Amino acid sequence: MNELLKLISGGENEGLEFKESLRLKEEISQVVSAFSNANSGSILIGVSNDGKVIGVDIGRNTLEELANYIKRNTDPAIFPSMKVLDAEGKEIIVIEVKESTEKPVFFKNHAYKRVGKTNQMISSSELRKLAKESGERVYWDEQVCEGAKLEDIDEEKVKFYLEKRQEIRGVKKPEKMDLKTLLLNIKAAKEVNEKIKLTNAGILFFAKNPQRFILQSQLRLARFAGHELTRDFLDRLDCSGAILEGIEQAEDFIRKNIRLFGFRTGFSFGRIDKLEYPMKAIYD
Repeated sequence: MNELLKLISGGENEGLEFKESLRLKEEISQVVSAFSNANSGSILIGVSNDGKVIGVDIGRNTLEELANYIKRNTDPAIFPSMKVLDAEGKEIIVIEVKESTEKPVFFKNHAYKRVGKTNQMISSSELRKLAKESGERVYWDEQVCEGAKLEDIDEEKVKFYLEKRQEIRGVKKPEKMDLKTLLLNIKAAKEVNEKIKLTNAGILFFAKNPQRFILQSQLRLARFAGHELTRDFLDRLDCSGAILEGIEQAEDFIRKNIRLFGFRTGFSFGRIDKLEYPMKAIYD
């Protein structure tokens, strides 16, 4: 019996929850809130309450859509780790939720806690206690990106950032500074127990493959016919890579899909070219 089946055979407990279907997004997100508020935990989607492996249908964007739903509806936004594993020949989704450093974590204006195998709404007095214990506010981009290592950083991206910073903000690029010190100075890393740990911001800006660690760090663009959002689109692009790479890809997509109109004037034989959308509307 592999480790996953062994875990399932032990049944639900304070740190493990089973959910049969992806349709239970609200219940799944309540569990995310509960685990985030204390002790961490795992959610297995595609497993019934009695431990029977049912499996789920995994589409191209299944994990991304679930991650985005959780992110949109939790406050502070939670970005749990997700992966698809095989159990008895069926696919199940494993969501790993870490205890949040910033509490309480709400889902749709309610915060939850784990009590045995149940998720219960936290009372007002408990909310105040959690907020007090949480102490100083730690923003998501400042938090350590678990599992990321220094070798995951692309030094060329760091150099490009420093050059742009010097060009735009006039901050002189350091000539002699090792990568660790540099990442610490720009808050792309922090020192934890005398070890250098990369932050979420560091991964988003400088990682070779940010989506390996932060699945939902993508920008999706689409061009639709008309003024309504439908399932049919004329062109689409999923921008991946680091933040600056995503911005460049987005700009290229917009340039490719924006139309240029030519207007005859009443004053000469020349014409005036005008973009479909003013550039100010795109960049501001």
